[in-house]
This record gives sequence, C-alpha cells and structure tokens, in this order.
Amino acid sequence: MLSNSKKKSLRDKFKKIYINSSNEFVEEIIDLINNFNKKNKKSSINISQNTSLVISYGDSIIDVRKKSLKVFRSFFNKHLSNYFNSVHFLPFYPSSSDSGFAVKDHYKIEPRLGNWSDIRNFSKKTIVMADLVINHASSRGLWFANFLKDKSPGKNYFFTVNNKFNVSKVVRPREHRLLKKINLFNRNQYLWRTFSPDQIDLNFKNPKVLMRFLKIIINSLNHGVRIFRLDAIAYLWKENGTKCINHTNTHNIIKFIRFFTEQLNTESLVITETNLPEKENLSYFGNQDEANWIYNFSLPPLIVYSLLFEDSSKITHWSKKLKKTNKKNNYLNFIASHDGIGMRPIEGLINNIQLKKLFVRLKKNGGEFSFRKVQGKGKKVYEANITLFNAFKKSDFDKNGKYYLERFFSAHAIMLAFEGIPAVYFNSIFGTSNDNSKYIISGNKRDLNRYRWNKVRLEKSLKNKNSKQTIYYTNMINLLKVRKKQKAFHPDAAQTTLKLGSKIFAIKRVSIDKKQSITCLTNVTSEKQFANLNINKDKSKNLLQDKLIFINKKLELKPFQTVWISN
Repeated sequence: MLSNSKKKSLRDKFKKIYINSSNEFVEEIIDLINNFNKKNKKSSINISQNTSLVISYGDSIIDVRKKSLKVFRSFFNKHLSNYFNSVHFLPFYPSSSDSGFAVKDHYKIEPRLGNWSDIRNFSKKTIVMADLVINHASSRGLWFANFLKDKSPGKNYFFTVNNKFNVSKVVRPREHRLLKKINLFNRNQYLWRTFSPDQIDLNFKNPKVLMRFLKIIINSLNHGVRIFRLDAIAYLWKENGTKCINHTNTHNIIKFIRFFTEQLNTESLVITETNLPEKENLSYFGNQDEANWIYNFSLPPLIVYSLLFEDSSKITHWSKKLKKTNKKNNYLNFIASHDGIGMRPIEGLINNIQLKKLFVRLKKNGGEFSFRKVQGKGKKVYEANITLFNAFKKSDFDKNGKYYLERFFSAHAIMLAFEGIPAVYFNSIFGTSNDNSKYIISGNKRDLNRYRWNKVRLEKSLKNKNSKQTIYYTNMINLLKVRKKQKAFHPDAAQTTLKLGSKIFAIKRVSIDKKQSITCLTNVTSEKQFANLNINKDKSKNLLQDKLIFINKKLELKPFQTVWISN
C-alpha cells in the first residue's frame, strides 16, 4: 500500500497542476497504484552498455500471409536479438493518418499488425518502448466523436479557444492553419491542431484527460511495455498570449507522470520527445524528476554536417559544453528515425550560411524539406526528409560518392560511442535509400524514410554476401557486437571531448570503475589525417579490428576511419 508520505506527494504534485481540483481524482490515482501493485511483484530494468534500441514500425517488415508483429518478432530473433535488447515500436494503435501518430484508440492494436499478446510475448525477452501520443488524438476516433456529442469518454477532452485567444506568439512546428472554426453546442469555437487537420490537441486543463493517460500507462504496463515515449510533449499546455510551448504545467505533468510510474512495482522509464533548440530540450531533465531519458536531438544534424563538410569544429565545441547526465538520466542517441533530421536543435550551433550550404547538399542528395510557420517571418525548415544512405551519398568534397559507405559507418560509430543509450533505425541497418515511389504517391515527405521491407526479399538479400543489405547489416552488427562488451560504453561512464583539430572528432570514455578507458577518434575527412595522441602504443588496442599505424609517433587515420582505442 502507498505510504502516507507518498500519498501527500501525489496530492501536492496534482494540486500544483490542478489548483481547484477535487480530491476524488487523487484518491482514484492512489487506488490505481495500489490495485496494480497487488497484482504485480517488484521488477526492475537493467541499464548497461548492453542497452541499445532498434526503432521500428510494427510493419517495417511484412509478410502478407502473417500479422506484422509476428513477422517482426521472427526476423528480430533471427537477425537482431543478439545486438539489440530493446525495441521502440512506433505507434501500433488504430490510426487515421501520420503513419500511426493520429491515434484513434490507445487501448487497441491495429488489427493488421496483431494484438496485445504479440507485445506481451515480445516483452518476455526484450524491453519494449511504446509511444504515448499524448498531445493530440485522431479526429476520427471515439474520443472526438463523443466530444462532439458531449458524451464520455471524450467530453471536454479536446482543446478549443474563442476568437479572443491571442495566438500571435505561438511557436509552430508546421505550416498549416492552426485553428479550425466549428459550431459546437450553438457556440462558435476553434479547434487547436498543432500537427495536422486530423490531429486535434487534447485539453489537459481537464484533469480527466491526464487520468485517462495514467490508465493507458497501466494498461500498457500490463501488456509488457516498459518505456514510454511522450510524443510531442512540449506543446501540451496552452495559455492565451504565450508561446504555447514548454509551459510550466507541461513540465509539472511530466513530473507527475514520472512520480506516478515510480510508485508502481513494475519499473518503467519516461522519455520526452522534444525536437527543440538545445536549451529547451535539456530542460526536460528537470531536477532529475522529469524525463529519465531525453532525445539527443542536436547529435544527428551535427554528425551529418561534420561528415558532409569535413569539419569537426562544430560538433567538438558542442560536445565539450554538453550537460553531463546524472544517474537515472540518459541521452537517447540516434541519427535517423521515422521522422526527418530535425533542424531546430542546431539553432545557434551553426550559422545561417552553413545551414544553407547543408540544405543545398541534402537537396542534391535527394532530400526534401518540411517547414514550420514563424510569426512575421514566413516559414523556416523544420526538418530534412531523407534517409541516411542518401544523406551521406555525396559531398562537396567527394562529388563522386567514393566514401559514402565510410561516412555512413563513421556516423554510427560516433553515435554508438557517445554518452547515453544508442538507438538505430531499422532501415539504417540495411542501408535503405529514399522511398521515392511511396513519396510520389502519398505526397508525404516523411514517407521518403519510412520504407516497408518485404520479409522474403530482405531475407534473400541477407543470404547474398555481396548484397548492399548484407554489407550494411554486417558492418552495423560488428559495431554493436564490440560496443556491448565494453564497460567504458556504459551509459553512466564518464565522457571527455578531446581537441584534435577540425579534421578529427575525438571523445574519451572511462568506465564507472575506472578500469577501462576508450579513446574514440573519427577522421571526418576524405583524406588521411594524423593524430598526436598521448597513449602507450604497446598497451593499446583498436577494438574495431584495424591495426593501429603510427608514423613519427602520430596515429594515422584513413579517410573517414574510426578507431576505438582501449587500454
């Protein structure tokens, strides 16, 4: 049973959000916790250098004869389970648009994918991360249908404003019209639509909406989910005349969700998805009382920039200043995901001239761009829509694409060595190129990077030692195989950024027990480079197989070569 002090903390945290709320809400939450704990013994999640995620849709790999989650599980067990102990399944709920992010019902699994037993069975050996699409819900779901009828569940669930609401300062992640005028109960009101006309923002000023998501968390835990990704969380709370982003009550709600989950016998983790400038993104750690993990959003565009323009100075400068995480807090490091490469996270990190050069190069490599609306300034690039394979294909220094493969794996080697938890997109494992066919049909730029593999075709490719898919897969799993054995790559192991000039990116990781150190160097250029390192050549080993070559006491690095030098 929950102690009196914990009950008081719950009440205090709830009242901080909902000052005038009834005590009945908190009593119901206490009952939720106590009932869950009666049925579940204590269990924890072990986080170590062995912790790595693959990011995948439930149908990233398909076989028309079987449900997609079963197909994925079979493929994962055969090809990936030795290298990834966790899977982030992107929304697997019934949805009306946005590749699953316009959720119609968080309590159900999309029938063509499978059912909750597929998630529970998968979770017996693998940590499952799932989305709480918490900012908005589908205009074609039960909640919205009930909202229009003033009926529960759904009554007062969606956020509406009148024509006096001042939206002049609102920060936008998209360029469509934000408000939709409707006549509701004989009054003109405006629906709030942050992300699309089909995704209607939820009204968290109604405590019943938060209650609903706490129950969804309980339901998901009962079916094996252990990590919750709070999708688009920064936009949750809106106030008249403000930016309607990063509001104090948004942070208070995350703190409440974190505290709520910590009272449950089944340990789970909360991760915030906040594709924002660095300072704003980091604020979601709170005082170690908000997100367990935050996405390291600045890392992908900085890696891409460094390797395409053969200049490590920006990523080195950023890395040296990056906030060190505390125990129980971690960065989730990634380069690619189902979305594009976000550009807001490098605001202030590279200048406008450099940013334009990056856009020109990505466009030449097959990229498209999604925009956001900026008050009084028109629109700005929100993200680049392109696969990593295409992003690294050619550069201004390597116009024929001689080193596209080397760039690709240098990028992943940097990400895998970096402080935090690594996450690799399913399509990146196989070097998937832009899905131009899907994009031409759908018109959705993000579909360039959301290819669905036919299982028979992919399995056949992996049997061919010379196929593109085998080459990428083999290189990727070799990196992961080495990484998971190194204590110095534990998420809590110390990291120091080294200054070795603008042609080499270098960090040093030291294990928690101080017994292992790994110096990670990447030549970010298409020419040989030499690093002046203070290491004992006879007692040092490159974990990535290649023999260390020293010329005049300087370490030679081939174009785009990465070395992990362990003591």
